[in-house]
Amino acid sequence: MRYVKLGHTGLEVSRLCLGCMTYGVPDRGAHPWSLDEDASRPLIRRALDLGINFLDTANIYSDGTSEEFVGRVLKEHGQRDAIVLATKLHGRMHAGPNAVGLSRKAIMAEIDHSLRRLGTDYVDLYQIHRWDGRTPIEETMEALHDVVKAGKARYIGASSMYAWQFAKAQHVAERNGWTRFVSMQNHYNLLYREEEREMMPLCQDSGVAVIPWSPLARGRLTRAWGEDSERLQTDEFGKTLYRAPDADRPVVDAVASVAAARGVPMAQVALAWVLSKPWVTVPIVGASKAQHLDDAMAALSLSLTPTEIETLEEHYVPHAVSGHS
Repeated sequence: MRYVKLGHTGLEVSRLCLGCMTYGVPDRGAHPWSLDEDASRPLIRRALDLGINFLDTANIYSDGTSEEFVGRVLKEHGQRDAIVLATKLHGRMHAGPNAVGLSRKAIMAEIDHSLRRLGTDYVDLYQIHRWDGRTPIEETMEALHDVVKAGKARYIGASSMYAWQFAKAQHVAERNGWTRFVSMQNHYNLLYREEEREMMPLCQDSGVAVIPWSPLARGRLTRAWGEDSERLQTDEFGKTLYRAPDADRPVVDAVASVAAARGVPMAQVALAWVLSKPWVTVPIVGASKAQHLDDAMAALSLSLTPTEIETLEEHYVPHAVSGHS
C-alpha cells in the first residue's frame, strides 16, 4: 500500500479509502443491500490487513449502524491512532425539527452521537455531507471550528456541492480565523465528469484533497451493459444519478473493451482511470465481496496508456449535475 498526504495537511492516508456505506443493518435506512455485521466484519478487517488506513462512514448510513459496526471492528483492531477515521453529517436522523442540516445545534449533537456509535473520543475527518441552504454558512463553519478546537475532530471536510458554495465556505472560515476544509468528497467517475469543470481546478489550486465517491458508478462500470445486480435494482439514490443510458452505454462498452484487451476485470480499469487523474487524492471504494478489495488493490498498479485513456474518455458527453442533494 502507498500512502499520500491528505491535501496540504501532514496527515498520511492510504491511496484507497474504504467506504463503509455497504455495512449496516439492512432494514435500517435506505440501503436494503447493506451487509449485516457478520458479513461486514471480515471485509473491514481485510481492508485493514491490506494496509488501508482510511475508513469513511456517515451518521445516516443504515440509521447509524454503519458507524457502530466500524467502531466495534476498530476496537478489536486495537490501533486507533493508526487509523484515519472519517464520518459525515447532514441527513435526517430522527423525526421533528433540528434533526437535519448543519445548524450549530445539529452539529454539536451529531458529533457526540457519532463518537458514541464509533466508540472513540475523536474522528480524524468530520465532513458535511451536503450543503445546507437553510443555515447561514457562518454558523456552520464556526460550529465545525469549535468541534475541532474541542478535540472531537482533527480536520474537517466537505462533500458534493457547487464550486461557488465551497469557495464561499472556505472564504468565510479564512476571514474569521476558523478551521478550513481540507478535503472534498465529490461524485466522480467515467460516467460523471462534471466535477472537472470547476470543482477539481478549485481543489487543485487551493491544495484541497479530492476523495471522490462512487468511482465505479455504483457498480455500473464493473459489468457489461445490461447485466443486473441486487444493488442496481434496490439502490434508489443510485437511480437518480445515472439517467442517460444512451450516453452512458458507449462508455461502459469502452471500459469492457479495454479490460478485455488487458485481461483484467472492468472494475480495475475503471478505478485505474480515476487513480490516474492528478486531482484525485484517494478514491473511496466500497466492498461487499473480498474480490472487490482485490480489484481495488490491483488497480493501484495498473497504469493505463494514453491511448487507453483516450478510448475510455472519448464517448463522454455533458451530463446534468447530480449528487448534490
